[in-house]
Amino acid sequence: MTQLTLGKALGAGLRQAMRDDDKVVLLGEDIGKLGGVFRITDGLLDEFGAARVIDTPLAESGIVGTAVGLAFRGYRPVVEIQFDGFVYPAFDQIVSQVAKLHYRTQGRVKMPLTIRIPWAGGIGAAEHHSESPEAYFAHTAGLRVVAVSNPEDAYRSLRQAIASDDPVVFFEPKRLYHHKGEVDLEAPLADAPPMGLARVVRAGTDATVIAYGAMVTTALQAADAAEDEGLSLEVVDLRSLSPVDYDSVASSVRKTGRVVVAHEASREAGLGAEVIASITERCFEYLEHAPLRVTGHDVPYPPAKLEKYHLPDLDRILDAVDRVMDRPNSLTGADA
Repeated sequence: MTQLTLGKALGAGLRQAMRDDDKVVLLGEDIGKLGGVFRITDGLLDEFGAARVIDTPLAESGIVGTAVGLAFRGYRPVVEIQFDGFVYPAFDQIVSQVAKLHYRTQGRVKMPLTIRIPWAGGIGAAEHHSESPEAYFAHTAGLRVVAVSNPEDAYRSLRQAIASDDPVVFFEPKRLYHHKGEVDLEAPLADAPPMGLARVVRAGTDATVIAYGAMVTTALQAADAAEDEGLSLEVVDLRSLSPVDYDSVASSVRKTGRVVVAHEASREAGLGAEVIASITERCFEYLEHAPLRVTGHDVPYPPAKLEKYHLPDLDRILDAVDRVMDRPNSLTGADA
């Protein structure tokens, strides 16, 4: 096992995918000489050359449109959108073309395109640099949507996404780029769990906390804090946002009977609403309390000095746990 940051693990995944298949090409703004804004592609231009690591103009629609043509002709393009809030100029290309070509051609055309998006907040960035647009893409049939939460998963899932014949929107939590973890660089990709499976990252018995991306780290912190109060929380990392592995999710909820879903995207029509609706359909007779959401607020992403009030934190998750456990909470008062 090798200790890598999440960012370095992504770079290692790209490097290995390019070594494995010379049809893998990278496109994006400043990914070549600069190595990307977050240095994810650092060194790849020197190793693979400008024909495979392509610095593009600042034009997301054109970048994705070019990648569609490459995928149509048998390449496996990997697009980097520089920041989450910059993906919207390419939205039409992604949802109208990328997601539809396989269906439109009755399966004759595959679309092995991976769209990497540094994603979400927590780094004190400017406007348009801390968006959480995952619900838009999860709502679009024809796209796989993945959100990683640790270096090992980043390395493995990115390689799986590139190897997939389906288009994958690949969300990378930018506030975890410098978080370190063990990565097995030698393990065969064929032995890795499928990209679409959820994962229980901490077993528990009293309540289930479901999260993805950087919120998995916060959920694990909440589980540690709850343990000091005698509560056992099970933490489930969704990993795949479309499709969602509801079998694994339902198995956890049927065991605990109580569930909290956490994400930093807006509450209204967010992924948490769909997860809770689907859990209720599958597990209604097992639930001891109505499922609860802990989310970002329904406002434009706030300025850097205010983002700590927007991001779901340890206290908000623990308060939701208290509510589903029928313990004193912010709604009842400490003495209830």
